[in-house]
Amino acid sequence: MSGWTATVRPPTSYTNPLTAQGIIDYGYSDTTMSDYEEDHLVPLELSGAPRDPGNLWPEPHYGTKTAYTKDGTETKLKNAVCNGTITLSAARSAIKNNWTTALQVTGIG
Repeated sequence: MSGWTATVRPPTSYTNPLTAQGIIDYGYSDTTMSDYEEDHLVPLELSGAPRDPGNLWPEPHYGTKTAYTKDGTETKLKNAVCNGTITLSAARSAIKNNWTTALQVTGIG
């Protein structure tokens, strides 16, 4: 349903501390918070857990695989699920295992 994710997305007051800790945990040398977005490993549009710290990680806005390129992958997977091309379970498993190969693994990209 369009707009649903906005109703469950956690506020920055919740995600900012997770981002700060994640930057340390992942060993990122860049510690500038604005260079990251706290992203859902399994996206909300694929029924990912909105507030589970295990489903959230600081995703860089720079490099070859960024938060912006992952957003496109998420949308393609969601559309394939809604169109019946793949199952929700297959989409979730593929993006959780490695979002950079999820489209190839599921055969939609």
